[in-house]
Parts: sequence; structure tokens; C-alpha cells
Amino acid sequence: MNTTRRSIALSFAAFLAATSAGAETSFIANSFYDTAVPMTKYGYIEWGKLVEELSGGDLKPEVYTGTVLLAARANLQGTQDNVVQVAHQTAVYTPSEMPVANAVQELGFNYSDPTVAIFAVADFSMHNPVQLAEWEKLGLVYLGAYSTLPYVLMCSSPVRSLEEIKGKRIRTAGSTVSVWVEKAGGIPVNVPSGEMYTGLERGTLDCASNTAADLIDRSLWEVAKHTTLVPTGMYWSGPEWGYNAGFWSTLTPDQRSVLMEASARSMARIIINFRQNVDNGIAEAKSRGVNVYEPEGDLMQSVEAFREETLSSIYETAETKYGVADAKAVIDDFTDTMAKWEALLANVDIDDEDALTALALKEIYADIDPASYGVK
Repeated sequence: MNTTRRSIALSFAAFLAATSAGAETSFIANSFYDTAVPMTKYGYIEWGKLVEELSGGDLKPEVYTGTVLLAARANLQGTQDNVVQVAHQTAVYTPSEMPVANAVQELGFNYSDPTVAIFAVADFSMHNPVQLAEWEKLGLVYLGAYSTLPYVLMCSSPVRSLEEIKGKRIRTAGSTVSVWVEKAGGIPVNVPSGEMYTGLERGTLDCASNTAADLIDRSLWEVAKHTTLVPTGMYWSGPEWGYNAGFWSTLTPDQRSVLMEASARSMARIIINFRQNVDNGIAEAKSRGVNVYEPEGDLMQSVEAFREETLSSIYETAETKYGVADAKAVIDDFTDTMAKWEALLANVDIDDEDALTALALKEIYADIDPASYGVK
């Protein structure tokens, strides 16, 4: 952001935050994703309407999307500087600032159920003391998670085997998938998801690793005529709603409670609609001439072997790569929380928004005191 725009945004943010003493509290909320992406559509646009409804108009989020205010990698700094009061934070873009969040993201390659992931990650991130200390150090208040569906490969030419992946330049979001791409013979290119289309169009990328919903949501079907449904991990690192701690402290307990309820319901909406978007995206892309393949045996075997390797080295990775103290306890808490949510969701209709919301409120937010959580 240039100096003039940043100055204007800071002044506007200060003005909005100051209104908390009045009849209503207006504040700026930002997601750098496009409006069609579930983390933005249901996590910010629809969430903003829900917050206003639940608060009876007392809370009024001013929602920005894309990079109008902040570039993808600037959301953490922008929240800390109070340019925005709440924003989506993708931790893989700020690994040195969010080592704990990135350490647990290393396991993204090993899980495949996004409904379990979104609630388990929120549960862990709002209860694990080491992760909570990280948010506090950053001046953030964490209020809920996001999770993608498993990433697949959307390519300009067929990539179905180890032979075909060799030498391909593949967009990744960093973290574990980049290591797998290298081991499989490809070349990882760590760029934001907003640059996938132009990279494929110009030939600087051969493939994009992201969810299949982007075939339609971001029109990748136009530049990637070959999709291979090889699971290259899910992403959940960092808060879907990361609040500026100073702003959060100006809110009343009732207002914070409303935001917690909005987070619980919005997580349900994000993941229900994300799954539907992926299914619809694949079906529509096929109708537009995109070839969709299952991975050949050697490519899938490389994924399975890498999963085993990741599990066997995760404690060391968390400790040496990210500097996480007592890494075993942190990682074990995370995997235990994932197992807890696998059990909790075993007999729940994962398309039932009300059921998922009620479960999240009970299991994640019920023991969070809005009078003290995140307040110094």
C-alpha cells in the first residue's frame, strides 16, 4: 500500500474505531480473497450481514475484499497497525511471525476431511496455551478458523504421473506441499492464489495447486484444461478472523459474544458451501471441456509415502524448523483435537448448518469468557 492510501486508511480506521463509544460500533473487515471464494463470501460478506443482524445493528462491519486495502501478505501488518480491525490471516505467508500455526500446518498433507479440520483447528487455536501465546504476542485475537478442501493440480498439460510432473512449475502456497512437489520432480513456485490465472496464461506456471472450485470461481478452466485429483493437502493456517487486540478490547462482552456466535455459524457456512463449490466446479469444468483425471499409481504412491515421512518427522520439524518449544506436546494436542472432532462429527449431518453451529458453540466457544478472552 502506498503512503497516501495507507494514511487515509489509518485515519478512516481511527474514526471508525472511535465510534465504539456511540450508539453503534463500525469497523473495517478485510479478506484478500476474491468475492467468490468461500472464505470471503461466507466468512466476510455474508458474515458481515450476520454480525449486523445478530447485534441488532449495534455492530456494523465495513467489509473489503481483494487487495483494495491490503495485499495478501500485508494483512497481518495491516491488522496490527489498525488499518483494518479484523482480517483473514494466512499464516504460510508470515512463517516467522506465526511459527506455531505453521508447524501444525505441516500436517495439512495428512488430513482430507475439511469439516473436521475447520472446527478442530478453531478449537486448538482458541485453547492451546502455546498457540494462544503466539496470538497475544502478535497483538491478535483469534476468533475462528477456515479450511480449504484438498488441493489438486490444475494444469496446462496432463500431469498424471511422476514422469509427467517432472520439471513442471507448480504454484504452491509454501509449507509442506512445496517439499512434496520437489520430491516428486516438480518445481514449486510460491505465489499468492490471485496470481494463478496470469501465471498459467503467460506460461510462467505449468500447474496450480489449489481447490478445484477455482476452475470456475477464478475461471482457471480457461487456462488449465487438465485437472488431476491428486490430494496435495489442505490449508488452515492462521485465523479466518484475526482481530486487532486494541480494537477488541474496546468492545463490550455482549459484542464479543455476538462475534463468537457469528464465527461459529460462518465456519459452518464456509465449509458446507466450499464442498458444494468444489463438486459444482468439477462438474461445470468438465462441461466446458476440461479433462479431469485420477492420479496414476506412482504419483499417488509418492503422496502416501510423503505422508508417512511427514508424520515420522513432525516433532523435529516443529522444533527445528519453527522453533516451537515442547513441540511434542503441541503437536499431540493438535492431533488429539483432530481425533476429537472426527468422533464428534461421526454422526452429524455435515450439510446441516444449524447442527454444525450448535456443535461449534458447545465445543469451542462455551468455555470462552467474552469478558476476558483476548483482553489485556
